[in-house]
Amino acid sequence: MNHHEIGRGIGLSVFASALFAFLSGYTRLLAPLDGLDIFAWRILCTTIAVLALIAWRRHGAQLRAACAELFGDPRKCIALLAMAAMLGIQQWLFLWAPVNGRALEVSLGYFLLPLAMVLVGRFYYGERLDLLQRLAVLCAFAGVAHELWMTRAFSWPTLLVALGYPPYFILRRRIRLDSLMIFAVELLVLVPAAIAALAFSGSFAATVSAPAMYLLLPGLGVVSMVALACYLRAGKLLPMGLFGILGYVEPVLLVLVAMAVLGESLQMAQLGTYVPIWLSVALTALHSVRLMRRRAN
Repeated sequence: MNHHEIGRGIGLSVFASALFAFLSGYTRLLAPLDGLDIFAWRILCTTIAVLALIAWRRHGAQLRAACAELFGDPRKCIALLAMAAMLGIQQWLFLWAPVNGRALEVSLGYFLLPLAMVLVGRFYYGERLDLLQRLAVLCAFAGVAHELWMTRAFSWPTLLVALGYPPYFILRRRIRLDSLMIFAVELLVLVPAAIAALAFSGSFAATVSAPAMYLLLPGLGVVSMVALACYLRAGKLLPMGLFGILGYVEPVLLVLVAMAVLGESLQMAQLGTYVPIWLSVALTALHSVRLMRRRAN
């Protein structure tokens, strides 16, 4: 990977993190929809937005070719179904947590996720970390260890985030197709589940009768499309270790949204968890600036 790709990947990752944090607060505007309803509408609206983007870019032939390749090869088809299932579960959890008072638990999962990604990069892909990256990982590990000491266990939303994403990215890297095309096919696979969820909840009539939803739901789709497309593209451009460490930007923002918008509180005892992680983010930012300077030179 060259410095140009790394620079682009860093920018895309940070931008995606900001959009994901925005989405966490955005769910409050969608009341009285619950997490399952929001998940279903997000899948449907994001699918429409992605297909509209592909049509606007005149890449329909590429999408058809991607579908033929993914569904024509049994191994790739199985991988695709597994990826779609993992992505769907994560998207449901991300939207379910804020409306059920579990946003801080999910944010802890996103604190753990970068450590998992760094371990995958180091032991699965054989990547090496420089000094700043090692210091960032040590700070993050200290914060996570403090949280484990406080709680004696991680909740299931935390573990689902931390352990659910690494297999997804490993599978995604094995399929050498355009990120947007893979994303579009994954969404198409999830559409039947989204429709079934809306039919099961019985909230469709109430949703379409609210005028504000005609703006809020398309907005949910567009923001989700941009955020996920940037995040998944960054996952292909960056070394797994750096991509993992940059993942600390998102949980920091999620904690701020949980406190400022969702009304959740951060106790003094939790500072032992979050201060080392904020320091890890600062070290990662310094490392990223150095990479950008190398690119400029």
